Amino acid sequence: MKRKATAVWNGTGKEGSGHLSTQSTVLNKTQYSFNSRFAEGVGTNPEELLAAAHAGCFTMKLSFDLAEAGFIPDTLETESAITFEDGKITRSELTLKAKVPGITDEQFQQIAKGAEQNCPVSNAFSFDITLKATLE
Repeated sequence: MKRKATAVWNGTGKEGSGHLSTQSTVLNKTQYSFNSRFAEGVGTNPEELLAAAHAGCFTMKLSFDLAEAGFIPDTLETESAITFEDGKITRSELTLKAKVPGITDEQFQQIAKGAEQNCPVSNAFSFDITLKATLE
């Protein structure tokens, strides 16, 4: 399987701007710029997209792993916070809130940690990954 995205940029890094499109068209000429990356401008940025990819991949992997262990989650809600400092992406902090009937906290923590370590996006990253998992 291959998935594609396209970036188009016009102008200099600071004054220019660009747009991103994905094969699925979920992103279709979505604006990005210096301000959307380094300030609070309108549009997306690479770090936000990495955060979405990591949260989505981890949450889906966790759902599969829970089902394999005999647990069907009511809700899994994950936030990924990507840290960008000194010109490098240094960390992804996953924060999970979950409602999973019939599971103990010990079982839940073990399965969540396994999903964090084994989701394909986690495995693609070379920076630190942390997980704070809360069973509600």
